Amino acid sequence: MPEVNPTTIAARVVEAILAQKLAPGERLGEQQLAENFGVSRTMVREALMQLQARGFVAVQSRRGWFVVEPSVDEARDAFSARRIVESGILAEAGRPLSKVIRKLREHIADEKRAIAGADAATRAFLLADFHVCLADQMGHRLLVDVLRDLTARTTLAATLYQSTHEASQSCAEHAAIVAALEAGDTARARKLMLDHIGNVEQALEVEVPERPGADERLRATLAPVALPRHPVR
Repeated sequence: MPEVNPTTIAARVVEAILAQKLAPGERLGEQQLAENFGVSRTMVREALMQLQARGFVAVQSRRGWFVVEPSVDEARDAFSARRIVESGILAEAGRPLSKVIRKLREHIADEKRAIAGADAATRAFLLADFHVCLADQMGHRLLVDVLRDLTARTTLAATLYQSTHEASQSCAEHAAIVAALEAGDTARARKLMLDHIGNVEQALEVEVPERPGADERLRATLAPVALPRHPVR
């Protein structure tokens, strides 16, 4: 049995987020976590502080620890960061990719089996993990943890804002990216990746209010203050 330490506890929490088993706003009780992992609350607190530094949990005075609920702007920022990182990874796909293609096809086969089955957590995790697997197989070891965190952030956004992006659609888009890589068409693979991330982002059910123009803001700012009217006595 692997050693339990703050880092492994934090990793399990991120895994649960990727699998959509932990929802935004969900409370993480120190005592419950300590009992679950068979460790002290001090160790759990260290793990939660790691997660807080990575932006996954927040502590509320007298209430405890909670999974963060990303704002619309934070969600957009995470998707933007993923576009930069993942398109950059594919831009360097110049070496022989036969082993990479084989591993990615195995991953997609696992995705399809999970979609056909009833395990929603495994399905969600595998669809998110495809992107981490891609970074790993392409040899970008330093980006694996970065991309895992970014993907977990967008997973929280997809959970919070009730993404309508279908699992089968994600899997098909993954397969198209791998097919382009196999054909040696790196430019197409990058475009498909950017389209895929954009599709997931656009499927978020968020309503962003239109921002008034400068003239409209100024008129609103300088409008008379609406003071309450009192009857004349």
